[in-house]
Amino acid sequence: MTDHDVPDVELLRERVTAFVRDRVFPCESGLDAGGPAAGDLRRRLRAEAHEAGLWALPLPAELGGGGVPLLDYASLAEAEGASDHSPAALGSAPLLDVTMLSRHGSARVRSDHLPGLVSGDLRTCYAMTEPDTPGTEPALTATRAERRAGGGWRVTGRKWFVSQAGDADLVTVLARTAGSAGDRDGLSLFLVPTGSPGFRVVRELPVLGATGQYEIAFDHVDVDEDQLVGEAGRALAVAGERLQLGRTLRALRWVGQAQRAFDLLCGRALARQGVQGRLADRQLVQQHVFEALLALRTTRPLVYEAMALVAEGRDAHVEVGLAKTAAARTLQDVADRAVQVFGAAGLGPDTPLPALFRTGRTARILDGPDEQHITSVARRVLRGRQDTAV
Repeated sequence: MTDHDVPDVELLRERVTAFVRDRVFPCESGLDAGGPAAGDLRRRLRAEAHEAGLWALPLPAELGGGGVPLLDYASLAEAEGASDHSPAALGSAPLLDVTMLSRHGSARVRSDHLPGLVSGDLRTCYAMTEPDTPGTEPALTATRAERRAGGGWRVTGRKWFVSQAGDADLVTVLARTAGSAGDRDGLSLFLVPTGSPGFRVVRELPVLGATGQYEIAFDHVDVDEDQLVGEAGRALAVAGERLQLGRTLRALRWVGQAQRAFDLLCGRALARQGVQGRLADRQLVQQHVFEALLALRTTRPLVYEAMALVAEGRDAHVEVGLAKTAAARTLQDVADRAVQVFGAAGLGPDTPLPALFRTGRTARILDGPDEQHITSVARRVLRGRQDTAV
């Protein structure tokens, strides 16, 4: 897609919104259930996304994607985010991996894997967190990769809470290649085919009842030299770049889900009739509407500001930390208010509110807990003021 044929972003957002509402929402319960039937649903949705001209919108046009610029994609990411399943259904889920491998992968990795990632024929996952190592301190990574006598590396270790590892074809794994625990240098990233001898899925880790997270193990897994992602010992620079974009994309999608919860809240308030009239006429319900709207209206600009800086390649640590924390809190808060207005119906299987609330709660831990971002942002702000103080 060239600059001349990129569709109007607002029109494209309307089409994405309609696709998610009309095609993805009705399939959510089947997709949540997992198994072969869920696989069939995913394949059907992907075919429909291709047919609708909505496949892989933010991925490179030369690889078969839509070529929509990152900043323009922001509003589409929010629209997709209304359902956890939409990025996979619309082919935008590999954006982080495609971006990382395009910038830091070897020539062989780029030629062998990028086309398959964009087409959806290959699936990836990303493994950093370990059972006995805090995810907030990657310098303590215990997984190791040692040089082989004949060239290449041998990876040994265990990772957990790895999203979508159960059906992934490739996994990017963080491992120590030099130094000792606590050293920021000496960590490297490797792209490992999951069919490699010694790789195994240990178990699935349900998160508040939801599937999709796994514990995986590497038992002396051999990887070739050109499966190194970036420079040996410099993984945290690549990982940091990936996290900036990844956290911002998550925040956009969480805003999309918070908007969905808000729409449900308002719809319930207007439709539910009691002896004393509509819920919408009660002040405490009106307060829920006001507080939810306030959270959405104050969070959305933070997230879009972060995306603008990330898209320009500028330092966005403060903005991304604010956006990620605000979006996670907003999703949890708005979903909680919607559940309260729905009453018992908001706890059952007939609305998406339990899933939205679950995502909001886990969002406050995923990609760094609130406490990490609060501390990091505050330190950067105070250090900047100290440096400029007279």
